[in-house]
Amino acid sequence: MYAIEVENLTKTYAGGVEAVRGISFEVAPGEVFGLLGPNGAGKSTTVGMLTTTIVPTDGSARLHGFDVGASPIAARAISSVVFQEAVVDRALTGRQHLAVHASLWLVDPREAEARIADLAVSFDLSHLIDRAVGTYSGGERRRLEIARALVSQPRVLFLDEPTVGLDPRIRAELLDAIADLRDTGETTILLTTHYLDEAERLCDRLAIMHEGRVVALDRPNALRADLGAQIVEVRTRDDADATLGLLRQLGLAGGDAFSVGATVTIPLHDRTAASAIAGIEAAGVSVSAIGTREPTLDDVYLHLTGGRLALAA
Repeated sequence: MYAIEVENLTKTYAGGVEAVRGISFEVAPGEVFGLLGPNGAGKSTTVGMLTTTIVPTDGSARLHGFDVGASPIAARAISSVVFQEAVVDRALTGRQHLAVHASLWLVDPREAEARIADLAVSFDLSHLIDRAVGTYSGGERRRLEIARALVSQPRVLFLDEPTVGLDPRIRAELLDAIADLRDTGETTILLTTHYLDEAERLCDRLAIMHEGRVVALDRPNALRADLGAQIVEVRTRDDADATLGLLRQLGLAGGDAFSVGATVTIPLHDRTAASAIAGIEAAGVSVSAIGTREPTLDDVYLHLTGGRLALAA
């Protein structure tokens, strides 16, 4: 049985806004699965439907066999979510937050006390757990929210843009905490993000979302491998689109080559970098810079959508 099964899931809001357009995927137990895409791609709406806070327009979704529409209470009972926006009571202490959550999930008080102690250690909260949450930094609040979501020992954990708004140091610390959680393999995690490094580091597989659709789904290294082992990047003084068209006519660029601004990016498959560069120079292209590098997930996203992920987010 899959931990998460999504089939033709669709959400259309009033006025005909299609936030999610018939997406399908499965997530295995213990897997970390990422939804990668910019703001507005449909990631948070998807999480909302999977966590029963948004009613799908069409399609279905199941968590360990429980249909989120037909059996929402059963689906909630085995899952937990950390939403994009912080949801904390600043007057309560960290311990009180965790204890209240444990009580709501009917965790035995003695068991809850032991779990809270373990989570405080795991998420580096022991030194501040009895302080009011209003005194926490953004990263400390985020770690508390994830710990709170784990008090009930969910089989599926949803993390919706968990590091948005955090400074680089705090974000790195939180990624370490999530990586430690992933390494236990005890909880299936669905993570949404528009940060490429998060997707690369944390996710076993990725679904790239664009305008409500899944446009690619695979392991991060497999997605990059689709563009070959290397790419040639050409900065041209001429019109980049026209240059790309010329290189395609000459057989120097394939259908997966693309241009952004003044740069033409050409994935190499059977051709060597040296022969590709020699061919470009022989074609008479006015080049200001040319070089080779390995493909990135940003290249994958650009090839699939025509936009750079960092700018779209």
